[in-house]
Amino acid sequence: RMDQALLLVRNELPAPGLNLAARSGSCHQCLYQILAFVPPSNDSLRKPGTASVMVDTQHPLTLLLNSSVGDRDLCKIQYHFGEFGNYSLVVKTLSTSTQTVSCDLIINEGPINSYLPILFAFLIYLGILTILIAGRLLMKIDPVRNWVYKKLNPRATDRMINSELGSPNTTDSINCDPTPHPWSTPSRRRLHSLDTFRGLSLVIMVFVNYGGGKYWFFKHEGWNGKLHFPSALFSRFVFIMGTSIALALGSMLRWGSSKWKVLRKILWRTFVLILLGIIVVNPNYCLGPLSWDSLRIPGVLQRLGFTYLVVAALELLFTRADSGTWEGRFPALQDILPYWPQWIFILVLEAIWLCLTFLLPVPDCPRGYIGPGGIGDFGKYPNCTGGAAGYIDRLLLGEKHMYQHPSSSVTYQTTMPYDPEGILGTINSIVTAFLGLQAGKITLFYKDQHKQIMSRFAIWGIVMGIISAILTKCSKEEGFIPINKNLWSISYVTTTSCFAFILLLLIYYLVDVKKWWSGAPFLYPGMNSILVYIGHQVFANYFPFKWKMQDSQSHAEHLTQNLIATTLWVVISYILYRRRIFWKI
Repeated sequence: RMDQALLLVRNELPAPGLNLAARSGSCHQCLYQILAFVPPSNDSLRKPGTASVMVDTQHPLTLLLNSSVGDRDLCKIQYHFGEFGNYSLVVKTLSTSTQTVSCDLIINEGPINSYLPILFAFLIYLGILTILIAGRLLMKIDPVRNWVYKKLNPRATDRMINSELGSPNTTDSINCDPTPHPWSTPSRRRLHSLDTFRGLSLVIMVFVNYGGGKYWFFKHEGWNGKLHFPSALFSRFVFIMGTSIALALGSMLRWGSSKWKVLRKILWRTFVLILLGIIVVNPNYCLGPLSWDSLRIPGVLQRLGFTYLVVAALELLFTRADSGTWEGRFPALQDILPYWPQWIFILVLEAIWLCLTFLLPVPDCPRGYIGPGGIGDFGKYPNCTGGAAGYIDRLLLGEKHMYQHPSSSVTYQTTMPYDPEGILGTINSIVTAFLGLQAGKITLFYKDQHKQIMSRFAIWGIVMGIISAILTKCSKEEGFIPINKNLWSISYVTTTSCFAFILLLLIYYLVDVKKWWSGAPFLYPGMNSILVYIGHQVFANYFPFKWKMQDSQSHAEHLTQNLIATTLWVVISYILYRRRIFWKI
């Protein structure tokens, strides 16, 4: 099967036989798992005992061979097997006098290179990009441009994919999708970098949700782990939502909306997001017809909705219609000091998270435990997945109303339900959105001052990076608070926010300052993010987003299907942009 290799174990030792166990390199402090019993050799027939097993190829494995009687360890081998490879492990005695045992790993048939499809896909998309750039350069030639304009609608100038994209004529709304107008100038100029940032995160999220070609590095970490594509996507989406809140509220108040009217919009948007998350985008549909008995209460849209409610209401209390220069003692901190009550509120929330996580007593679990449970921590706490976070969800929501297949169940073989969008983690998603809110305030307070905006993005990124380095000790497992997307740990917040500030800085520079990039094609899904997110979930199993494969054990076929499905949503969002159709809540 995909991500597996065949291992044939040949045992030339006499009775009593061998036990073959393995431990994945991605499984921290895990128990060895028995793979097979290898019978002893038959001396009379001179026939070795054999056993065949399938081994995982996603991560390096440590193989342990020991005697089935007495648990005497004979040999230990660390090896990273290749996909669809065929291997033999020969166990024999080198010296009968010293009882020295050798374990030799032999490659019978070499593995395939399962990463070639990624290279081919990259070259194809690079070719498409090259054609688009060449087309844009041709459009700068007057005869070519005039000919194209004659063929197209003259009003399509600002709609072309490679043109300087204009702002759609939308009414002000307390929305994160698309971002409301950040400036109060008559032109109501739009920051395309925010839509591009959101769209980039969304496109990758759609690709990962569709399967990411079934590659392990496009899946979420089993528990603690390095920050790669899937682990940072949702956080970036929450971050840019916070940025949009600052711009949306300022825009609405400047155009004369009362705070009560804005609050009603906030409450309505929150209600709709949570309702869509529970009823429409609910992964427990896979368990059968949805009923209250198996309804998953937490979820992505639910967390977005509640986070939006808290951060938007907090900002509404203290925002001003006039975001001019603050006349205080420290003008360099005008985006921070006037909002000190917000910071106190956020710090209190974080203190609550820390106290509940590390001080709340959890039955049959050590206080402050934040591990995966299962076979992790040498199997000492099998039913303690997530510590206080999992306990609070099970206590308040019930096990049947949580996510039933967490990523820890694969690596750490956990049996307890655990919801990565649970109650306790929502506290830190609020902190993430609040940091995004700071990015929005920077663009408001220093509007048109590009150097000031970029320098502050850089400073915030550096500060977040330093905090992360301290919390994690720059290690995966040994820090004070490891990076953990399942727990949405504070180190996860600071690390993802660090990269979010830096990424936003780069996109802002390319799109809004230098205008070297229009933001296409990511700008389009970024301006219709709710529609694209819900649509890709609802139609995930329908043609042309999914079809029956000829070989379901091929990374190439999965990658092709997932890339085509993701590209289709980009095309759909572009068509909607051309027609000025934006789904807003």
